[in-house]
Amino acid sequence: MTLSDRPGSLAVLARNCGDAGVNILGLQIFPGIESVTDELVLRCPDGWGMAEIAEIVESSGGRSVSGARCTEAALADQPSRYVQAARTILAQPASFPEVAARLFDAEAEPVPGALAQVQDVMEMKVGDVHVQVRRTAPFTATEHARGSALADLVTDVLDRARAQPAVLAAGPSRRLGHGALPDYVVNEDFVTAVVADIVVGVAKLGPADGMDEAAPVILRVDPAWRRRGIGTKLLVEIGRVANAKGTGEILLSTEVNNQAVLPMVLAAGLKTRIRMSSDVLTVRIPVGDLKPAPAPM
Repeated sequence: MTLSDRPGSLAVLARNCGDAGVNILGLQIFPGIESVTDELVLRCPDGWGMAEIAEIVESSGGRSVSGARCTEAALADQPSRYVQAARTILAQPASFPEVAARLFDAEAEPVPGALAQVQDVMEMKVGDVHVQVRRTAPFTATEHARGSALADLVTDVLDRARAQPAVLAAGPSRRLGHGALPDYVVNEDFVTAVVADIVVGVAKLGPADGMDEAAPVILRVDPAWRRRGIGTKLLVEIGRVANAKGTGEILLSTEVNNQAVLPMVLAAGLKTRIRMSSDVLTVRIPVGDLKPAPAPM
């Protein structure tokens, strides 16, 4: 909720909550210029829903009220959460989209019957990759600053680790297995990575569904051949195929905990937008700057 930035405004809400039997268990304050955004964790009487909460907040001077049910996890110490998030990112930079979504409570779907169903978006930039997280409650300026700082941390960690092949995908010159290099075979709507006549990876381009001009892509690499740059190469080549067909964007969808996505798109050097929503990670990649793939023989 938003309250006017004046002395006693929060005290009015606390008194009204106490009179109604509502216990304030947790509070975060996000300062603004003329108003303050407050995030409260409440324990309400049995039978209370969003309508009752909105009534008591608005009668206390609150505006822009949104809310959702939560668990005791919402009472975790906030500075500790950010420190733990930073530690996770330092250890696994590729986990940044998942960590950011969890840190900013942006994982859950909108709650049925919630006051505000329009989702707000926060965008964070790692290299040329834009990571978006969404939630019903608007993101505050403080949270935008924290998200930007975390994204800068990821960028710094990845920049320092680029010289270490184990962290980011290997370049195309790296040999695989017993010295074999994959051949990339381009067909009408898919690209395969082949080693000694064995397919170790494939990227398939699907048709746009009419509601979205981006063409969906299914990309798979054999587990035994991952972390060797094959996924990145397949992504670039299927992008070329899409461009040759006149498609402006390709679209990847996967689980939010798929930590291969961020290194793959960073290594590809393509401007990318990663969107987090519930348990789905969606990657949109413009392919107009890629040289179209030659027609298959």
